[in-house]
Amino acid sequence: QVQLRESGGGSVQAGGSLRLSCAYSRNTLCMGWFRQAPGKEREEVASLDNTGRATYADSMKGRVTISEDNAEKTLFLEMNNLKVDDTAMYVCAATDYLDSQFRCPARWDDYRYGGQGTQVTVSS
Repeated sequence: QVQLRESGGGSVQAGGSLRLSCAYSRNTLCMGWFRQAPGKEREEVASLDNTGRATYADSMKGRVTISEDNAEKTLFLEMNNLKVDDTAMYVCAATDYLDSQFRCPARWDDYRYGGQGTQVTVSS
């Protein structure tokens, strides 16, 4: 079992920055950040495998950085130049599953563990 707890969300104006954190109870092969806006499907933002390889979805590529502090068992998502369309619930996820190419999965359904999420609201 893996417990995940996100923090760091909040309200920010367009162009601003936020740093999300996710405290986890044990290491896994992959950790990721997903987001879900009202009326939209949950989508991947970024993932990080246990070798340090990061993958970014097109939606926020170039504006986010995923990183991890293994000693503190905390995953981070640094978000810059936020846009109104980035408003969503951001959820941390973890899994020991790798896809057929030994990469972190991109689908939420392939992550076994998920947190409650932290709300990010970007205003114009």
